[in-house]
Amino acid sequence: MMALKAAKQLQDGMYVNLGIGLPSLVSDFIPPDIEVVLQSENGVLGLSNIAQEEEWDSDLVNASGNPVTVIPGASFFDSVISFGMIRGGHLDVCILGAYQVSEKGDLANWRTAEQKRGGSIGGAMDLAAVAKKVIVVMEHTTRSGTPRIVKSCSIPLTARGVVDTIISNLALIEVSSEGLLLKEIAPGVSVEDVQAVTESKIIVTKDLKTMDL
Repeated sequence: MMALKAAKQLQDGMYVNLGIGLPSLVSDFIPPDIEVVLQSENGVLGLSNIAQEEEWDSDLVNASGNPVTVIPGASFFDSVISFGMIRGGHLDVCILGAYQVSEKGDLANWRTAEQKRGGSIGGAMDLAAVAKKVIVVMEHTTRSGTPRIVKSCSIPLTARGVVDTIISNLALIEVSSEGLLLKEIAPGVSVEDVQAVTESKIIVTKDLKTMDL
C-alpha cells in the first residue's frame, strides 16, 4: 500500500531514485500511462520492475540487491557517474526509508540507537541533500509501537530539513513551514489514530481525504 501510494506521487518525465528496502518496491506500481526514469546509485539508469524468478540475472540488481529488469535504452555506469548525476541535482525525486523523521523534516535513516558500530551513512546523504523532492516511505511506528515521526530525532541524522512528504501505513503527511499537514489517511484509520502514534502535533487539512489506492 505504501509503495503504491508513493508511486502515485510521481509524474510523467520525472527522474527518480528509489532507496534501499521498502522504496525499491515502488518500481512495480508506477502507472503505465506515464514515463518515469529510475536511477540506481549502483550505476543503472532505466530500471524497471523487480524481476520475476524466470527473469533473474545475477548481474542486474538495484541498490537493494534485488534482481530487476530494465527498460529499452537503459544505461550502465560506475559510481563516479552515478553520484555525478545525484550531486549534480538531476533527480526530481528520491524515495527513501527512514527510522525517524522530525517535524521539521530532519531525516534519520542510516543507524538506530541499538547499532553501536558498523554501517555507514551511504548514498542517502547525497540523495537527501540534493534531490528536488524527498519522499519518505516507512511504518508509522517501530515494532514496539514507538512513534517514528517525532519532534526531534534522537538518532544520528542523515540530513536536516529535507523531507517533503511522509507516507506511512496510516497516513500521507506533508512537512511544511506551518508544521505536519495531514493530507490523507489510510482506509479504516481515523485522525485520532494517527495523532495517537505521532509524537508531533499534526495539522488536519481542510481537504483531508481517504487514500485512493
